[in-house]
Amino acid sequence: MTVEIRVPVLGESVTEATVGQWFKKVGDSIAKDEPIVELETDKVTLEVNATESGRLEEIIAAEGDDVEVGALLGQIVAGAAGAAPSEPKAEAAPAAAPEPAPAAAAPTPAPAAPAAAPANNTAVEVLPAAQKLIDENNLNAANIRGTGKDGRITKGDVLEALENGGQSPAAPVSAPAPAAPAPSAPAAPAGPRSEAAREERVKMTRLRKSIATKLKDAQNTAAMLTTYNEVDLTNLMALRAEYKDLFTKKHGVKLGFMSFFTKACIAALQELPAVNAEIEGDHIVYKNYYHMGVAVGTPNGLVVPVLRDADQLSFADVEKGIVELGKKARDGKLSMADMQGGTFTISNGGVYGSLMSSPIINAPQSAVLGMHKIQERPMVVDGEIKIRPMMYLALSYDHRIIDGKEAVTFLVRVKDALEDPQRLLLDL
Repeated sequence: MTVEIRVPVLGESVTEATVGQWFKKVGDSIAKDEPIVELETDKVTLEVNATESGRLEEIIAAEGDDVEVGALLGQIVAGAAGAAPSEPKAEAAPAAAPEPAPAAAAPTPAPAAPAAAPANNTAVEVLPAAQKLIDENNLNAANIRGTGKDGRITKGDVLEALENGGQSPAAPVSAPAPAAPAPSAPAAPAGPRSEAAREERVKMTRLRKSIATKLKDAQNTAAMLTTYNEVDLTNLMALRAEYKDLFTKKHGVKLGFMSFFTKACIAALQELPAVNAEIEGDHIVYKNYYHMGVAVGTPNGLVVPVLRDADQLSFADVEKGIVELGKKARDGKLSMADMQGGTFTISNGGVYGSLMSSPIINAPQSAVLGMHKIQERPMVVDGEIKIRPMMYLALSYDHRIIDGKEAVTFLVRVKDALEDPQRLLLDL
């Protein structure tokens, strides 16, 4: 029986996608629910999973093709065995290879072992997108803990390993051996390099094109202005240090800074509703709810998932929600619903070391708060110079709807709440 692979419903107002990557080749065996192909929309990247086990018979939409909802991507022969049956034999061959190992004790056994490991991991416990990252960064899958279904290693697990220096010591050692012929490459500079070799032309992904268009449209449409302030985080850091262990023990999630910033922004938005509003034609729409967008950097670009009704969430719920959205973003698992309806956005450039920046509004919202790096600086406190953990805050806003007084007042309210965090806890 032939099973069609079609473009699923992508979400409200999204009708097209681009085929990003096929995880399988024609003839490969496929297990039910296994990712087959990755699609890129102008908002999210998503994987299409197999509805039946079988063999990939045909690929109709190639990588880079634009496809509409419902379009045919390929076909599976349900229940048929494919190239996979030959793979176990290939795996068995390296397993039996220890006998000839003494004869080829030189460089031959070294590449053989790594080659078998990735194949096994890919088939059993490493998702294709994750395996690609592992190969590109010379990681060892054995050193990465899988958090996906049945312990599978996801793209997010690999990204987390990269952030924590998760490179396998074996990878760098084995890499130079196969790359021994590389010395011949440096010998080439005897002649001039061609212009083609000095450049690389890569087609923009649909998500990257969408980001570029939206950001430029925001600059062209809004009367955008940025106001700055700085906040002393001494009291906030002391409060967090005092209760973080108890908080983690009770709620199962770390007490970070984002919950305090989210709560501080909500309190300021409630006092200054224009910052939580948007323009629709000749009307101003004031939002009496607080859907907080949290900007997250991913390998494919910046996305802004939304924490809904954040004013009704506890500190623990905010932290759990942000952790969940961040993980889904890194794994490429965000749905269209996760991305829509935000009323205000918080962007934390401090995680990348940014000291100060002017964030761009996430249209149709009217404002965005930029957080930055915490840096110890000498400050005058009660007539004395003291070292304090300081952070610059930036509020970019649409001057068509928000006056300078409102913008400055908003930022001062956020600053006051963060410098005296007990006010947040007491709702003052």
